[in-house]
Amino acid sequence: MNALPLRPRGHVVILGGGFTGAAVAWHLARQSARPSITVIEPRPFLGGGLAYSSEEPSHRVNVPASRMSMSPDEPEHFSRWLAQDGEAERDPEAVWRNGDVFPRRRVFGRYVAEHLAPYVETGAIRHVRHHASAVKRNGDGWIVTASGQPIAADMVVLAMTHPSPDVPAALARIADADGFVADVYSSDALGSIAPQASVLIVGSGLTSADAVAELDRRGHRGRILAVSRHGLRSRGHPALRGQPFGDFASTPATTALGLLENIRSTLAAAAVGGFNWQSVFDQLRLQGPVIWASLDRDQRTRLVRRLRAFWDVHRFRIAPQVEAVLDRRHAEGTYDNIAAGLVASSREGDRLAVQLRRRGKRQIETLHFDAVINTTGPAHGKTLRTNPALRSLGDAGLIRIDSHGLGIATGRDSRAVGPDGEPVPDLFIAGPLARGTFGELMGLPEVALHAQAVAAEIESRPGAPTSIASAR
Repeated sequence: MNALPLRPRGHVVILGGGFTGAAVAWHLARQSARPSITVIEPRPFLGGGLAYSSEEPSHRVNVPASRMSMSPDEPEHFSRWLAQDGEAERDPEAVWRNGDVFPRRRVFGRYVAEHLAPYVETGAIRHVRHHASAVKRNGDGWIVTASGQPIAADMVVLAMTHPSPDVPAALARIADADGFVADVYSSDALGSIAPQASVLIVGSGLTSADAVAELDRRGHRGRILAVSRHGLRSRGHPALRGQPFGDFASTPATTALGLLENIRSTLAAAAVGGFNWQSVFDQLRLQGPVIWASLDRDQRTRLVRRLRAFWDVHRFRIAPQVEAVLDRRHAEGTYDNIAAGLVASSREGDRLAVQLRRRGKRQIETLHFDAVINTTGPAHGKTLRTNPALRSLGDAGLIRIDSHGLGIATGRDSRAVGPDGEPVPDLFIAGPLARGTFGELMGLPEVALHAQAVAAEIESRPGAPTSIASAR
């Protein structure tokens, strides 16, 4: 195999070509004095990533298309493309009753890919279809290893996907059983589940809802039980969207309890004023960075531990098409979700036995299922262990998990912060991996804005214009 050529000064290497990495590359490529850009992403096209590469028809974007855009300065960027592409005619179910459009996720991935394609075709963005296995310091720069070959870089951007879910300890004894699905997004993960199978879904958030919608689309009509610690199901969108309501930024709360009190009083005021609760949470989302920055480390940790589950189900709403499936299945008596903790598991013949304790109860129940699906969410705490490139940086003492266990420790300028508390020169963190510093950094609008900010930071680095110009 021929070695990948080393690039000249002014070379930015982005690890991860999902939406975050693709958006950073796109913003860099559009700069007047753009750097040389390489994106390391094993998938055949840039922009899809784990979220937007799914070929499953029931997987839809979770927010209206009018609120999704690669360009924060052009909120209607995706909507205009969607109208020109004719996807609504090919997929009439994408248009909801109120006129909002919720296309399939792969369509959004195609939108991102098409906008990067001209830069890839001209060589402005180089797509290396491999996994990065190591990142090491090399003088003032870096060496990134992909498929055993070195790539020299002046700056590195870490824009990887979320780590796969951990298997809960209580399910370890059935983790290798035929009916156990450890990662619902692995290839054809649900294809072997029979139409009348009884199914336990561990978790009740967005991924859990996706699993129910996919099973239903495949013709499954058996019993589905979703179980989570709080038993909270992801909420849906309002029939009529309103403007964000409330003010959490003028005098931001400095404690988690104070924030909770502000939210409750604002919700009460919204109800009196005829605003829905979604408008309040839209404002919380918009003002999230200010809210998060106003809390000290202990209060942030308290917020994550005590209120994260409640925030997630209100903040991360499901597409109405998916919500309709859950509501119908619940009305039919074939879907329910409960609050319970897992105790243990075992195999009993061809079935899987799971012991659980319902919230507020002492007794332990043993329930039997044909399949168990794990949708507990990304295991953020194992990020440095499971990704070899990140592990190499961690072993070298260049990066660390943030104090809240949400991602990688990051400075306000989006540079990595090492174990010594000092920023690491020319090593940037983009997207959800940086949310320990920026707070609300999971939704696409926030990730798009952060990708733009990371590109701007790279452009503004001391000496960057000279080196960037020399690489053209």
